[in-house]
Amino acid sequence: MRKKLLYACVCAYAPGHELKLLSPSGPPSSDKAKETDDGFAIVLELSEDDLHFDKKKKLLQNKGLNPKEQVFLKSSSGPDWISTTLKVMLQIARIIQLDEVELYFGEDDACSSVEYYSPRNEVEALNSILSLLDISLSSGMCMQMNVLQEFREAIIGMIRDFGDKNSVKTTILENHSCGKEECLLQWGENNGIRTRLQMAYVEGAGRGAIARENINVGDIAVEIPVSTVISEELIRESNMFHILEKIDGISSETMLLLWSMKEKHDCNSKFKIYFNTLPEEFNTGLSFGIEAIMALDGTMLLEEIVQAKQHLQTQYDSLFPTLCNDHPDIFPREVYTWEQFLWACELWYSNSMQVMFPDGKLRTCLIPIAGFLNHSIYPHIWHYGKVDPATNSLKFCLSRPCSEGEQCFLSYGNFSSSHLLTFYGFLPQGDNPYDVIPMEFEAEQEDCMEGNPRLDWTTHMVRGTWLSNNHNIFYYGLPPPLLDYLRRAKNPMLQTKSLLQSNLENEMEVLGDLLSTFDGMMENLGETDLNDRENASWDVRLAEEFKDQQRRIVSSVLTSCHKGLRLVENELRKCMNEDTRG
Repeated sequence: MRKKLLYACVCAYAPGHELKLLSPSGPPSSDKAKETDDGFAIVLELSEDDLHFDKKKKLLQNKGLNPKEQVFLKSSSGPDWISTTLKVMLQIARIIQLDEVELYFGEDDACSSVEYYSPRNEVEALNSILSLLDISLSSGMCMQMNVLQEFREAIIGMIRDFGDKNSVKTTILENHSCGKEECLLQWGENNGIRTRLQMAYVEGAGRGAIARENINVGDIAVEIPVSTVISEELIRESNMFHILEKIDGISSETMLLLWSMKEKHDCNSKFKIYFNTLPEEFNTGLSFGIEAIMALDGTMLLEEIVQAKQHLQTQYDSLFPTLCNDHPDIFPREVYTWEQFLWACELWYSNSMQVMFPDGKLRTCLIPIAGFLNHSIYPHIWHYGKVDPATNSLKFCLSRPCSEGEQCFLSYGNFSSSHLLTFYGFLPQGDNPYDVIPMEFEAEQEDCMEGNPRLDWTTHMVRGTWLSNNHNIFYYGLPPPLLDYLRRAKNPMLQTKSLLQSNLENEMEVLGDLLSTFDGMMENLGETDLNDRENASWDVRLAEEFKDQQRRIVSSVLTSCHKGLRLVENELRKCMNEDTRG
């Protein structure tokens, strides 16, 4: 009997872009809009199925709102009635659309007037309101069509204004040929793909997708038939499936990875034109050399990349050369080398997307043409990845407008820069709200927190404090859950956020501990090395840029701690002076 291959899934590090289907609280439904005697009402409701229902409910209640809020739309003589009503609706929608990171760093103070959480949250909130209005307008039963239309135009205007404020200048490099990409576009059109995008090389981004014309909110930028998608159905039709399916624990993603290693060399492949457009090297963190890895010293990313590379090497060794020895005609040695295996891993990590098919099964796929769309913190396309059963196609619709000649961006997911560097090979432009540094605490500290309903976060983190709106005393630009946790760890009986001497002294200790922790982090990161960075290899430059980002985050935390200490010291002096006079 052939010896069974020891196998652990190559895709333990989940490949591809995150599935982008629905908002955290699900799709809008028709029962969330209804006519009243003197107008029209939109119901904004926080779903009880929301993973963070209790936290969001508390946040809404702190602001005098309910998990199910009915907002009346009624034209009046007041000039600001639309903006006033939209302000209330948007405040509710923002909270409903919060994800875990946004919720963690959000301020739960009733006096807080947060009007912005993140680019993702803002676009999602605006589009959720727009969806409710569109449902009402499409029904044709509403007597208040003019009111709804006015609101719709106002929402579209807000989305457009948000996009204009956060647009990225597109500079096309005319001296780069897009012959292969144009061949793929023609292949796509011949196979039923519809697109309003063209390919070009863009300054600072490499290859990208450019709008051929103005594309509005809700319009389809790309529509791709399932027949042109590379999915597990192809591996089942191949001559290697009967061999691979006998390997214990092997996943369909790994089978596809091995299939693609061979398919790229098949001149008769249906997808030959697609494979021709792929780079010889993907240059992700998985291809970092020793010098680049050592440049990451002092960051958690160093260990993460080392472990990821070791993991992939282990998986390769478990499959080869055994498959080549047992089935040389199907797994030729010259094709299944370590270098080609790593190339295929990087292909699937950086280009694949998770797709929900009509049978309810989630599959990891390669999607020709859609793979040209670059990631951005301010993307045009947020939701994708679900096959429309009516057309048996994937539709990439815009959540904000894209002008003719502008690069059209896709959200790969709510990923940190470390993840994007490791699996995609780039650092995003702008301030990434998901660039967090996790905080670990000893078990004894965690045990003493049990049973306290105010401290129900199981993980803690920090990020750049410049992203915070509140740098006042008891906040300092730092995440409230972390500060509350540390305060209670010092003294569970203290009442926080009151200017009592005991609280202020406790506050001094908390900030002092954070200062000590992040002083150590900054020391581990070392000094910035600018020597000959321009002439360094691509991976060393990328590693140094990432390390600069980490220094900036740590530096912002240190600055906030120092400023916070001065605020607390000032209040403590006032408190002690009052005691002396008393």
